[in-house]
Amino acid sequence: MKDIAQRAGVSESAVSFALNDRPGVSEVTRDRVRRVAEQLGWRPSTAARALSGEGSATVGLVLARPAATLGVDSFFLQLISGIQEILSDRQLGLLFQVVEDVEAECAVYRRWWAEHRVDGVLMVDPRTADPRPGLLDELGLPAVVIGALPGTRDDASGGGGAPPHRGLSQVRADDAGAMAAVVGRLHELGHRRIAHIAGLSSLAHTERRIGSLRGEAERYGLAEVRSLTTDYSDTQGGEVTRRVLAGPRPPTALIYDNDVMAAAGAAVTTGLGLRVPDDVSIVSWEDSALCRLARPWLTALSRDSVAFGRIAAGELAALLDGGAARTVQVPLPRLIERESTAPARD
Repeated sequence: MKDIAQRAGVSESAVSFALNDRPGVSEVTRDRVRRVAEQLGWRPSTAARALSGEGSATVGLVLARPAATLGVDSFFLQLISGIQEILSDRQLGLLFQVVEDVEAECAVYRRWWAEHRVDGVLMVDPRTADPRPGLLDELGLPAVVIGALPGTRDDASGGGGAPPHRGLSQVRADDAGAMAAVVGRLHELGHRRIAHIAGLSSLAHTERRIGSLRGEAERYGLAEVRSLTTDYSDTQGGEVTRRVLAGPRPPTALIYDNDVMAAAGAAVTTGLGLRVPDDVSIVSWEDSALCRLARPWLTALSRDSVAFGRIAAGELAALLDGGAARTVQVPLPRLIERESTAPARD
């Protein structure tokens, strides 16, 4: 600030007023100070802003997932790319941490709040019994939940409604509607025995997908439909695939909750001497390059995960600007049919 003051020919207090948008200097002086600051490459000190109560210019993201599964998860990689795109435009930093469980995640939020480390957070993976929304409300920390909170209704109307927690916005996908679309298409292809290789049982979206599968099975009169939960890894996805296909009446169609498990399941299926899709059809919940590298190419639900991240970061920026919390619905994923699905033979 001293360098800027000397170059602009004003006092250091005038520089402070000008750069922090405070009254006390004329617009001519404010413009001159800002031009000089830009020439000198000045940026506000995050630490100083936090100490003065002006915010840290940083938002937080904590992932409570097994670290080994994150490196191959295309959804999170794309989601974070979209988040970072918006934060960069707003000159906001992203503080990112991976933890073991939700309890550790809550401890991180408390520490960040006490240390003024972040101005708000992006919360992922809502749980069926989730302490995080209540904690964030209690801390008064602005937050956007990526995914539908437990007890809220799947709704394809486009969102815009009031969220269940006063300081939390939601950016949510219609998991129930997406599962219904997949089951409906498999039913059209004649599949009556369907297995869903799901993700973590504690996640709210896993519960929604399982519930939707059961509802659609009842609607179509499908008696041999079931879900089995995993940790999202290729190892567990392959193990569960082997188990269900070894049964006395194996499924003719498999739905996987991510692309990694779908690719592993396809490999296990062919390894057992079965043909995809002649004997078993396979659908991946997430589309990625992996679905087009597998043989055969995998039918997949496609959604714009980068745009999902952009929307979430934009909603958090709006909260930080003083906007009201709200719920936003992202478009329903589109089923892209490739080589891994075909009419059932029996």
